[in-house]
Amino acid sequence: MRKSEVIAAESVACLNKALCHLKDIWEEIGIPEDQRLERTNVVKNHVKSLLDMMIAEEESLRKRLMTSIEKCQKELSKLCLELQLPPFQEDKSNTMLQQEKDLRSHVEVMLKEKNQRMQALKALTEQDQDLCDLLCLQPFSISPGSVPSLEQLEKFRQHISTLTAEKERRHNEFVTLKKQIILCMDDLDQLPETSFEKDVVCEDEESFCLSTENIDSLKVLLHQLESRKAENESVCSSYREKIHELWERLQIPQEERDAISEHMTLSKKRNMQALQAEVKRLEELKIKNIQNVTEAIRNEIAVFWDKCFYSADQRQAFVPYYDDDFSEELLSLHDAEIVRLKQYYEDHKDLFEGVHKWEESWRLFLELEEKAKDPTRFTNRGGNLLKEEKQRADLVKGLPKLEKKLKAEIEQWEHEQNREFQVNGQKFMQFVTDQWETYRLEKEREKQERQLKKSKQTEEDMVYGTVIRTPTKRRFLGSTTPCKARKLNATSSTGTSNSTIRSVFGGTVCHSPVSRPPISASKQGNVKTPGHGKPPHQGLQERNKENICHVPGMTKVPASPQRNFSINSVASTYSEFQRDLSKSSKTKHVPEILNSTIIQL
Repeated sequence: MRKSEVIAAESVACLNKALCHLKDIWEEIGIPEDQRLERTNVVKNHVKSLLDMMIAEEESLRKRLMTSIEKCQKELSKLCLELQLPPFQEDKSNTMLQQEKDLRSHVEVMLKEKNQRMQALKALTEQDQDLCDLLCLQPFSISPGSVPSLEQLEKFRQHISTLTAEKERRHNEFVTLKKQIILCMDDLDQLPETSFEKDVVCEDEESFCLSTENIDSLKVLLHQLESRKAENESVCSSYREKIHELWERLQIPQEERDAISEHMTLSKKRNMQALQAEVKRLEELKIKNIQNVTEAIRNEIAVFWDKCFYSADQRQAFVPYYDDDFSEELLSLHDAEIVRLKQYYEDHKDLFEGVHKWEESWRLFLELEEKAKDPTRFTNRGGNLLKEEKQRADLVKGLPKLEKKLKAEIEQWEHEQNREFQVNGQKFMQFVTDQWETYRLEKEREKQERQLKKSKQTEEDMVYGTVIRTPTKRRFLGSTTPCKARKLNATSSTGTSNSTIRSVFGGTVCHSPVSRPPISASKQGNVKTPGHGKPPHQGLQERNKENICHVPGMTKVPASPQRNFSINSVASTYSEFQRDLSKSSKTKHVPEILNSTIIQL
């Protein structure tokens, strides 16, 4: 049994006991029955009214709880809708009091969540409004009166972060553009004129509206200023170029040039005005010195003719170049011609530089080829020979590649220009082909000369003998070994047949059979040479003079003129050789050539 039921039973017992006690009191006092009945009704009514009052109070409490539960349920439903949360699920097993408490607690939590979201929305809305006002953008699309969801708040925060980053980017871009605009205005000596320019230059950076239109307007303004600055620089550059050109033509002294040196670098308005005044002054001075200026321009024209590889016909085509009647008209023609030549050179600069490179490479190649013919280059130290050979090999590889590249460029140029590309009045590739052909013919000529020289040397060796230089130990010119000299003398005096005479340098004199008469010819008396006789061959005389000096008893006899015939006339057949040999013996000729078979007479 519940305690409340026990207490209720005790209350009933207490009430019965009280009524009994009242009854005893009334009997003891002697109250009549009717008064007892009346007094008992009073007690009953009093107890009943008290219980009714208590019941009414508890009924009121139950009604209040029910009202509170209903109210909380409604409020919870509304909050769940506003906060976009699922409906609250009540526990049906709970008592009314516990149910009311749970509902009231959930209502309080949801109200707190709602307030937090609304505060966050308010703060984000204020930031968004400030950024949108600065960037001239539309505010974030969200209802300020409704409670935002968590996803909406997160998107709102990301939107604010994006706007903040965009603000920083635009602000940095604005600061950069502003600095450039101020610099351009300073270079142009220009002050802000329009209200927009004043806002850009003079107003605070933080208060400037960073809209896309304003940023675009800043870019347009900067572009206009840069265009004007570039135009001024171009004008100043043309003025400077003209000034340098007139300085050189008029031979202006350095003192006058230094006077405007400060204006030769900057391109501000005052610099441009100073350069313009200088050009005007020099033009006036040029008119006064037409002849000198014209001759200076002619020198420039000649330089560009060389750079552009003009032929003689092309140079003669400019008739004013050869006119000595100096006038302003003639000067104007020369000015126009030099401008045309410069433009022509700039248009075809790559081709001309390629042709010039080929010519330089070809010249160097020919120089190296010429050096390769010099036998003394083998005695050079320091690796020059190796460097030259490496350089020559590079040129042999590089020249065809360069020619191929130039050929492709020239063909493309001729296709675009629809005319021939000429160098010195000739097609360049034909010029290259002619150079290679000339080189080949020169090599052939040199080869034939070497063969002819070798053939002549062979003839001389067969007629007069061959000097063979053996690679013995070298001696100085004046040093002679006494023992070897004595041995030579002894050998020549004993008359050993068919032996050779060795010089002090280790050389051996070998002789052709034609130049060696029979031994019987040495027994004859004074042998006379037919005719007047020719002097001995110079090369042979040089080769044999050492042996003549060191071999005693040898007699020099003028050579016979018959020794000048060729190899074909001497040794074409053996029969002719034998006949010529006999004929030489019958002439009683003593040859000049030293032979070991000739005994001292």
